[in-house]
Amino acid sequence: MPYLRTCPPQPEPIDCRILTAALDLFVENGYHNVSIHEVQKRAGVSIGSIYNYFGGKEGIAQALYKHILKELDDLVDSVVAEYASPWQQCASLIRQLFGYTETHRNIIAFIFHAKHNEFLSEDPLATLSQPFIKMRSIIKKGIECGEFIALDPWVMSASVFGGAIRLIQLRLDGMLDQPLPYYEEMLLKTIETGIRKP
Repeated sequence: MPYLRTCPPQPEPIDCRILTAALDLFVENGYHNVSIHEVQKRAGVSIGSIYNYFGGKEGIAQALYKHILKELDDLVDSVVAEYASPWQQCASLIRQLFGYTETHRNIIAFIFHAKHNEFLSEDPLATLSQPFIKMRSIIKKGIECGEFIALDPWVMSASVFGGAIRLIQLRLDGMLDQPLPYYEEMLLKTIETGIRKP
């Protein structure tokens, strides 16, 4: 199972093996270029198991999408619980997402790089999901408490997290030679200069 912060149970249950195999294949080849038989072969399960657990490829993609968004949601919750300051929360999220891009590439690629609406037309856009709503809430709290300048929360969210997401995409595309933590402090300094009250 693709987890960000915990180790999968061993031995890995069948449904977890299917999701892990599908994640890798979807990221490597694109959703439309992956067949159920390829997922079945990589996961080492029967076709019947795939249909029994997920009903088909779209069901796998939906379950994977929901699981990975839950992983991101848990990450946001843990950061909010650990840090009181909205700026510290933003900085910690960016640091952790950069680190996970290096250590859990396919999970991060599926969150920030896949065009989900191409194969999950019934599901809401990622930007309307709980983790992203909570990220905007951090920004709103920063504005309300006077830590951030008072601008539209969508603009502020794009200013804080948009640059980080773009760097993640550039790293996933192979455009950045250095691991993302190399760029971390430069990006955080740029963001802080633009959004924090002096």
